[in-house]
This record gives sequence, structure tokens and C-alpha cells, in this order.
Amino acid sequence: MPDLLLELRSEEIPARMQRKAAGDLKKLVTDGLVEAGLTYEAAREYWTPRRLTLDIRGLTIRSKDVHEERKGPSTKAPEQAIQGFLRSAGLSDISEAHVHTDPKKGDFYVAHIVKPGRAAEEIIAELMPRVIRDFPWPKSMRWGAASAKSGSLRWVRPLQSILCTFGPETEEPVVVDFAVDGIRSGNVTYGHRFMSDGEPITVRRFEDYVAKLEKAKVVLDADRRKEMILDDARNLAFASGLELVEDEGLLEEVSGLVEWPVVLMGEFEQEFLAIPPEVIRLTIRANQKCFVTRKQGESEALSNRFILISNIEAKDGGKEIAYGNGKVVRARLSDAFYFWKTDQADLPDVDKLKTSAEKFGLDLKKPLDQRMARLDALDVTFHAKLGTQGERVERIRRLAREIAPLVGVDPELADRAAVLAKADLTTEVVGEFPELQGGMGRKYALLQGEDESVAAAIEEHYKPLGPSDRVPTDPVSIAVALADKLDTLMGFWLIDEKPTGSKDPYALRRAALGIIRLILENDLRLDLLKILNLASELYPSERVCPKDKDVQAWILFTRPEIIKDLLSFFHDRLKVYLRDQGARYDAIDAVLTPDADNLLLIARRVEALIYFINTEDGQNLLAGTKRAANILAAEEKKGTRVAATVDPALFREEEEKALFVAVNQAEKDAAEAIQKEDFSGAMLALAKLRQPVDAFFEKVLVNDEDESIRANRLALLARIRETTDKVADFSKIAG
Repeated sequence: MPDLLLELRSEEIPARMQRKAAGDLKKLVTDGLVEAGLTYEAAREYWTPRRLTLDIRGLTIRSKDVHEERKGPSTKAPEQAIQGFLRSAGLSDISEAHVHTDPKKGDFYVAHIVKPGRAAEEIIAELMPRVIRDFPWPKSMRWGAASAKSGSLRWVRPLQSILCTFGPETEEPVVVDFAVDGIRSGNVTYGHRFMSDGEPITVRRFEDYVAKLEKAKVVLDADRRKEMILDDARNLAFASGLELVEDEGLLEEVSGLVEWPVVLMGEFEQEFLAIPPEVIRLTIRANQKCFVTRKQGESEALSNRFILISNIEAKDGGKEIAYGNGKVVRARLSDAFYFWKTDQADLPDVDKLKTSAEKFGLDLKKPLDQRMARLDALDVTFHAKLGTQGERVERIRRLAREIAPLVGVDPELADRAAVLAKADLTTEVVGEFPELQGGMGRKYALLQGEDESVAAAIEEHYKPLGPSDRVPTDPVSIAVALADKLDTLMGFWLIDEKPTGSKDPYALRRAALGIIRLILENDLRLDLLKILNLASELYPSERVCPKDKDVQAWILFTRPEIIKDLLSFFHDRLKVYLRDQGARYDAIDAVLTPDADNLLLIARRVEALIYFINTEDGQNLLAGTKRAANILAAEEKKGTRVAATVDPALFREEEEKALFVAVNQAEKDAAEAIQKEDFSGAMLALAKLRQPVDAFFEKVLVNDEDESIRANRLALLARIRETTDKVADFSKIAG
């Protein structure tokens, strides 16, 4: 079967767009071909800084004929309806339609439509201009004289050529002929911009296309370019007694900057190694897209050599390229060294920061304390409705002090960490590299002699940033991280800026998941409602209450509803988290109640319930309790009287006596187990009901003719439901 080769070559494709653009091209083309009635065996996309390529194997040569029956109106329908049917079916006269008979509806018209198949070349030629014109670039441009015309082609950068060939391996492929804005498709491409001879390259199909490109210094496969870069970088570092500090994100980016990767080594002065490794790495990465190195066996300290990736093989072996990159790196590191030193020096306006220093108990002899005082003094806005960063820090510190005893830490340490947590936002290094916030605060805190736990909390209070991020385990970090995230969530809930659909501009879902992970992965028993109430009280009601509402009424009625809604949001996030951990959705629903606020106990109940219902006793008890609940519900619906309490004097059978004793004992044992947070023990207590419940339904007729006995037996079923509900709502368990 024939193969299709497509290449769209342009002036440049930004590295960050290449992988997605190649995937978009594959999807748009293959979807279009399938929709037109063609099939294919395999398709793979490729990309370089200047081209998107698609290789489709085993494409059918022609689409199949399509036979369609289109039902029309009754033969007695008015003329207007018949004419509409003819137009929609493409018929010129009603005589071209067939008449079908329905025993109930009578005779009606049917159009037998045959759509002949089309040649693949015709379909491709029709599809490709549409794909190219409607391509979903996040940013695109028009160029040349045609750009003045409305509707002219837009592309990420000027589109230079289109290659499109189609044909079987055993024959000469044909050029699929089409044009887009004067650019006509062909079987010609071009090699490396600088290292090839610039002559056109005529290709037939994918294999010779790849070979000819490589001869012209273009490596088509991005993954192969990544392998070449990584292998050469490792080897070059090793030859100098160093090892590469690997960076997958940077590797992906630089592989999209070169068509012919050449790995070189540059260097900078040893004195710059006084800068923290993170700053050196980010400086070199952000400005020059280069990798850093370290001595073999070293875990943190860097060397003064870096790895750069060139797009050409220079005649001097790359010496001038490496030297030029080194000059730029040195200039950038000089700036970083200045920022690093400046952050450790006194601020020029330190004398104007005394009011803020007193407010937070800051020591203006310490650089990081000065930065926190400046953050407050500048009234840097956190959110227009939620106040300044200084006000936010005050709320976080007060909340952290309350949480501290609950996680087993000195409130003074939590207070100090919370006060300094945002201080590095005003440092020069973080101003240049925002991604270092927290990390630089930790370094500056250690330099001025802060407790190690306080320093760690400054960095870790942002964590976890996502489902794969590490969860802090130091109690000071936990207290401040919880306070920070709870303050954020409560604030945005109070001003009704909650996530909606897929929109979550303030990453509130991530904050809630972070709190859940902090609690569960550190085994914390927290009364979340109590903490949420405290967090809400730290916001001045006059600020967060809508202007058209009475403040006192809002405090009494609306704020409790807001807190309840936020707890429900935590429940939703907890469900997602537990399901991702493999928990059954019905087990979660069986345990979770609207007012449940101890997330750790919820998770442990779910775990115990899932284990229990997977045992034989659990399955049988589940069946028995559901039977009891169904009988009870049916009788309640009919209005049958159910006794308020069980009267043992009305028992007639040994089995109901035994069940009554078993229910009382199970209720007592389960309650004691729950009190001890022994949820497995609670499940075992319920498991003892299995045999008496089975015996009861086997020997006892619930709907006895005697109304009193019937009411008493229904009350006994109600006791089963009440007892099991105290552990979990078994009615929500599937199966």
C-alpha cells in the first residue's frame, strides 16, 4: 500500500511549540483522511527547528464507494416537504426515489444515494490547504506583500516550502499537487541553513528523505538529537573529570534549537562559584541554554565548566563559539554575583522600616528581616480584595501559631518561620529568578543564623506544588505550609473567587490537594472545621463582605455557609486523591458525611471498609444489611408501623432473640473501636452480625400477621441499619 510523506518547512519554529505542532499536524491530517474514507497502517510525526514532517504508511489508494439510504416523507406529504427532501438528497425528481412501506405508517419515500469513492491524491490535495490555513499555532504571523491582503496565510514564521509525495514502495511516488498562498507543493526540500550547500534536495519517499537530510546536516528525529546531545555532553564532561548535571527540560529545549547538534565546553572564572549553585544553574540555563557540570562524585557544588550546544561544526573546533558563550555567561554571572551580595547587605532605606519591624518583631540588623519589613512597608498587594502581602503574612503567622501545637511544634518557631516565609520576594535574586523563591529565603535564613527548621520552612511552605512533589515532614514546615494554603483558600472562598469548570487561576485545587497530602502523609489528626473557622475570622469582615450586604447578617448566616462549602470542596478533592490511590468510589461515599472534617480518619475508614467488603464475611453481611434495609424501606413507604424501640418480650423465635443480642454487642464493640480509631476493629465487630442476620432471614417471617410482632421485627431491622450506619453507609456500596 502507498505511503504519504509530508514536510512543511518554515523560517523557524520556536522550540517550545515544536512537539505539540508536530502532534497537531499528525492529528489534523490523519483525522481528515479517515473522515474522507481512507485508512492507514501507521503514522509518525517528526520535527526540527525549521520543519514539521509526517510519515504515513499503508494509506489506502482510494476511498470506498458509500451507499446510503435516506428516509424521506410520506408519499401523501405536501409538495413543499417532498421538494425539501429532493434537495437534501440531491435528487432532481421524485421518480428517482424509491417507495418503502411501513405496516403502521404507510408508504414513504427513500433516496438510495451512492457516493463514489475518490482517489487518495484528490483527498490529500483538498485536505492539506485547509490543514495549513487553519493550523492551531498559539501565535502566528503574516509576511511579504500578501500580508496586506485580508485572509492571507498565517504561520508561526514564514512558510517556505511544502513537500508532499505519495506512492507505493515499488513505484515512483507522485507529487500531490496543491498550493497555499502561492506556495506550491513539490518533492523538494533543503538541508541545514549554514552547513549544507544550499542546493535543493529531491526526495521520493521517507527513507531517502531522511538519508539525504542527514547528508545535508539535518537530524530529523528529535529524540535522536536528544540522545546525541546527552551522550556527547556526558562524554565531554567525563573527559574533563566532571559529570553533567542533567536537565530533561533543557535537553528537550536545546534539541529543538539545532538541526545538527555539536556539543562544546565553555568555562567561567572560579570566583563565581561563590554564588549558590541554583543561581549559577538558572543564570546559565535561562540566558544561554547551557548545562552546568560538577566534579565527579559531587552532589551539589558545581564546577566552572559548562556545556553548550551549537548548530554548526566550526572550522576551529568551536573555540570561538565557546569563548563567545563564556563572555555572555560571565556577564550574567557577574550580575547574579552582585544580586547575591546585595541581598546580604543592608537596605538603603532601613531606617524607614522600623514601624514594620516592630509589627512583626523583626531584627533590622538581619538582611532577611529587612526584606520582610520592606515587603510590609511597600504595601505590596496580594489581591485587591484580600489586602497586602504584609497583611497576609500576619494572618499566616497567627494561623501557624494555632496549628503548631496540633503538629507537635513550638509556636514560636512556627511564628518566626511564617514571618520570614515571604521575605525573599523582595530580594534581588528572586526578582531576577522568581522560581527560586523559598529556596533563596532558606539560604539567607541560614546565613543570618536562623534555626534550621525555620529555614527549611521558608523553602518548604510552598510544597507540595503538585501530585508528584515532595511533602514536607518537618513540623515547622507543615505548620506554615498548612497555614499558607488555608489562608489562600479561605480568602478566595470569602470573596467568591472559587474554581469554575476547568478554570482555576489561583491554583486553589492544587492548594486543597496540598493540604490533603500534608495531613494524610504526615498522619495528622486535625479538626479542619475549627481551623477553617479561625482562618475566616482572621479576615476583616468589612473587607470581604459584599458592599450590598449587612455585615452582621453576613457574619451570622453567610460566612458559616461559605465555610461549609469550602469543607465540601475539600471532600471533593479528597475523593479525587483517594480514587487516584486506588480506593473504590462507593466506599468513599459510604464513609464520607457532609460534616466530616478529620481527613485522616476518613481515609482510614475508607481503607478499613474496602478491606472488609472484600472478605467473605463482608460480602455476606453487606447482602444481609441491604436486605434488611430494603424490607424496611418498602414497609416504611407503605406506611407500615415500625415500633419506636425493640421489645424483647415480643420475640417468638430464637433467631430474633439471638440477633437482638448480637446487634447490641456489635454496636457496643464498634463504638469502642471507633473511639480508639480502630476502624478494622469496628469492621470485625460488624462481621459478627453475619451469622445471626443470615439465621434471622432464614427462619423468621418479618411480616407476621400479628401487627405488634411485625412492628417489633421491623424495629429490629432498623437497629441493624442504625448500627452499621455508625461505621459506614452500607446502602451506598455497590454489589
